[in-house]
Amino acid sequence: MSNAEALARYFNASRRAVVFTGAGISTESGIPDFRSPGGVWTKMQPIMFQDFVRSADARAEAWSRVFNRTAGWTGAAPNAGHYAIASLVKSGKVSAVITQNVDNLHLDSGVPENQVIELHGNAAYAKCLECEQRHELADLEPRWKAKEELTCVVCEGLLKTATISFGQPMPEDKMESATIESEECDLFIVLGSSLVVRPACGLPIIAKQAGAKLIIVNREETPLDGIADLVLHDEIGPLMTKTLTLVV
Repeated sequence: MSNAEALARYFNASRRAVVFTGAGISTESGIPDFRSPGGVWTKMQPIMFQDFVRSADARAEAWSRVFNRTAGWTGAAPNAGHYAIASLVKSGKVSAVITQNVDNLHLDSGVPENQVIELHGNAAYAKCLECEQRHELADLEPRWKAKEELTCVVCEGLLKTATISFGQPMPEDKMESATIESEECDLFIVLGSSLVVRPACGLPIIAKQAGAKLIIVNREETPLDGIADLVLHDEIGPLMTKTLTLVV
C-alpha cells in the first residue's frame, strides 16, 4: 500500500479531520524554516517582543527585515500541499487548519479565514499593539522609507507585524479555538511540524487523548511519533495531491 493510499483510508473513515501544519509544508514554496541549518534563526537573531516595545533601534531593525524581506516569510505562492488542504476543507472533510506558519499561504490557497487558526500570527500585515487595528504593509512602506516611527493612525500605538514574537503572549482565543478543534476531531493530521514548539505541540496529544487517530507526516522524526497511528516521511505536496484523488 502506498503512503497516499494509507492516508486516504484514514480520511475516508473520518467524519471530522483537523490539519495541523508547520514550516515543512511551506519550505516546498521556498519559504525557509526556522531552526534547521540555513534556517531563519541561524542567519539572524530573533528580536524579543520586550526589546521591540522599548527600543527604537530594535523596531528599526524589525521593520527593516520586513520591508527588505530578509526573513523571506512573505511573497511566496501556495504549493500543491496547500491547495490539496484547501480542497479537503471545501469538501467538508477537514473542519479546520491549525498552523504554526505566518506566511498567509493557507488563506492564499483558498481556505476560508474562519477555518484557519494562525497560532503564531501572520506576517502579511501589521497590527496596533494597543487597539489591534489592522494596517496593510503596502500602506506602511512609504512611511518606513520616510523614516517615520510606525504608529497607529487610530490611537498612535506602536505597530508591529501581526506575528507572535518571542516573549509575546500567545493569543488566548486562537489557542482556545485550536484546543476545541483538537478535542472534537476524530482525525488529527500533522504536516511538516517538528512538534517541539510549545504550547502548539500539545495539540496532537489533546486530540489523541480525546480519541482521534493521529497521523504525522514529516521529513524527520518527531517526539510524538511513538503515539501516532501512522508516521510518514514524505514530501507533503505530492503526497497530499495523490491522497486527494483517493478521498471519497
